[in-house]
Amino acid sequence: MLKMMDKKDPFLCQFDQLEKSLVSVERCWFLPTRKSAIARFAELGFPTTRHEEWQHTNVTPMARTEFASGDSHEAAPAAEQIGDFLFDGQEVSRLVFVNGRFAERLSRCSSLPSGVTAGSLAAEIGSMEPTVQAHLARHAGYQDEAFAALNTALVQDGAFVHVAKGTIVEGPIHLLFITTADDHALVCHPRALIVAEAGSQVTIVETYAGVGSGQYFTNAVTEVVAKDNAVIDHYKIVREGHQAFHIGTLHLHQFRDSNVSSHTVTMSGGLVRNDITAILDGEGCDCTLNGLYMLNGDDHVDNHLRVEHAKPHCNSRECFKGVLDDRSCSVFSGRIIVHKNAQKTDAKQANMNLLLSDEALANSKPQLEILADDVKCTHGATIGQVDADAVFYLRSRGISEEAARSLLIYAFAKESLDCVRVPALKAQLEKMLLGRLPHGDLLQEAS
Repeated sequence: MLKMMDKKDPFLCQFDQLEKSLVSVERCWFLPTRKSAIARFAELGFPTTRHEEWQHTNVTPMARTEFASGDSHEAAPAAEQIGDFLFDGQEVSRLVFVNGRFAERLSRCSSLPSGVTAGSLAAEIGSMEPTVQAHLARHAGYQDEAFAALNTALVQDGAFVHVAKGTIVEGPIHLLFITTADDHALVCHPRALIVAEAGSQVTIVETYAGVGSGQYFTNAVTEVVAKDNAVIDHYKIVREGHQAFHIGTLHLHQFRDSNVSSHTVTMSGGLVRNDITAILDGEGCDCTLNGLYMLNGDDHVDNHLRVEHAKPHCNSRECFKGVLDDRSCSVFSGRIIVHKNAQKTDAKQANMNLLLSDEALANSKPQLEILADDVKCTHGATIGQVDADAVFYLRSRGISEEAARSLLIYAFAKESLDCVRVPALKAQLEKMLLGRLPHGDLLQEAS
């Protein structure tokens, strides 16, 4: 891998500047972690296509771009500029972050019940909040992942959500991360820490989007901790610009009898990488990882999943579906690891891709590593085009060829959206899906 030996490297310079600005409290407890992370990033450098996990995703254009740190105070959008990225329909609490920093005037959290803390991660780091100290940078390891190390070193703010023991949060909590970029290439390192204590329930929606037409790099890390019997319904929506680089690390850590479902929907972005790791670290865990990616133009989306069954009697389900048009490219790499003592594991993994053009390319690599002997595990992948026989059948019923193809594409993709349990978010995503299809307005009326 490329080594970042030059001390004038902009990211290393940004760390030097950040270190000088840190308050004394953070210097006491989190600065050593930052220093360890930036040192590890300097050793690892950016991955290249010679690295097996990155062989289909070339980040050289990103490595060669000199990004400046965004300043949310200078570039904060007006409320109406973020309207397209919001969803209504039920009581939604909202935390908005502009270029990685909390924007209080755009946020709304008045409806949260007692027992829930939701706000700026930077404020909690500064106040030495015990839950933050116990979990921040403890799960999404930066020792072997360059981008996670870079985020850990340079994070300036992000979201902190803590749900107390036995607390049930009725409405979703929406974490909206906006990047503004026009004249200069910008980089931000948003972070999210979500901790659900024993017996609690919460729904989290993360949205990443861009305002402006410039180039930018979002390097995000989210750590989700589900304690015993906790239930977390998590969604990540990627709506980045076509000149954007998005590297997102999601780490899920589950304890006994917890239930976590995470849905990753990528609707746009020049180069997007979703790294998802789930550790089932208690008996009776249930984990669901679903995904949908809709690509066109020269979009490139890479979904890397790693599910570790560390304890017995756990279930996991993975299903990622992709629709690729034009010259777009997708990568799916899914690995299920069943540890030696994780007997009675039940794990399933599937990746399905629909190619709409001869130039679209889908790469798929499902994998199983099983060290236990009493398990049920399956995995598979499909890559194909729209079924000609199905198109012919619909045309025989008086439907035009273009409308028939749209109907079949919609049915293929909608199956993933049917798993979304937030009605307003589901409606928003379905509207976006239909907007991508010819005759989508007619399909919307019919549905």
